[in-house]
Amino acid sequence: MADAHAVHHDYHILPPSPWPLVASAATTLMMIGAVMWMKGLFGLPAGTSWVFFAGLAGVLFSMFGWWADVIKESHAGDHTPVVSLGLRYGMVLFIASEVMFFAGFFWMFFEMTLFNEARTLIPEFGNWTDTAAAWSTWPPAGIETLDAWQLPFLNTVILLLSGTTVTWAHHAIVVGDRKAAKVGLGLTVALGALFTAVQVYEYYHILHENLFFNEEALNSTLYGSIFFMATGFHGFHVLIGTIFLTVCLIRLLVGQMTPEKHFGFEAAAWYWHFVDVVWLFLFAFVYVIYG
Repeated sequence: MADAHAVHHDYHILPPSPWPLVASAATTLMMIGAVMWMKGLFGLPAGTSWVFFAGLAGVLFSMFGWWADVIKESHAGDHTPVVSLGLRYGMVLFIASEVMFFAGFFWMFFEMTLFNEARTLIPEFGNWTDTAAAWSTWPPAGIETLDAWQLPFLNTVILLLSGTTVTWAHHAIVVGDRKAAKVGLGLTVALGALFTAVQVYEYYHILHENLFFNEEALNSTLYGSIFFMATGFHGFHVLIGTIFLTVCLIRLLVGQMTPEKHFGFEAAAWYWHFVDVVWLFLFAFVYVIYG
């Protein structure tokens, strides 16, 4: 007699999981810790960072445990074609949400660059006169911009090269060439780490030389803020993508991933190409056209 509880559909019903609750609690703790670190809270002074890092540790632990469970479900055969399609839709929607995230930064940047002269038309009041004068030209008064064809161009070449190596690795997995996949993925991880190192050096140069924040640019500091926000969050995405690809490389080295089942790497490659495209827009507009 057939098992009355046997599942005869393509959907995977998840067992009870602690990770949504743990991740939510850890994220809340991390955000409270961020406020505490910057402003002080609950009687603790500004500069108290341990709460933030405790929350961050909880978030990382949740990510590790949650995604490890997803991998186990895949090995158990729970990722049917319908479930796999749902995972793909989820990754596409996640990347779409990231596009909107960066759209906000570009919106702010273009508002600054294209309509900066309009600020001078606002009637004079308070300290606005000096600010309007600073914004009457582009770049704003006192700002020393970077040479787009030095470190920014180097990072552009690095990211474009990493896009080719990750595509090579993906093709190698599809055709079953695990050795080439390991080499291509290893090169991509190395290039991602190199991009981060170059950006850290660039930031050090900006801050050490006071290119954006100095006495001459007292009324123009919004430029530096949006520059670091846009390029810094992109750099954070590169770091996350590098970790994502490193996990895929480790899984590949221990014998996981096959030509038929490798969505984890496929999702990482999609994310990496998204990071590449965002950087091309940043390089073109922030460094070259309006730099």
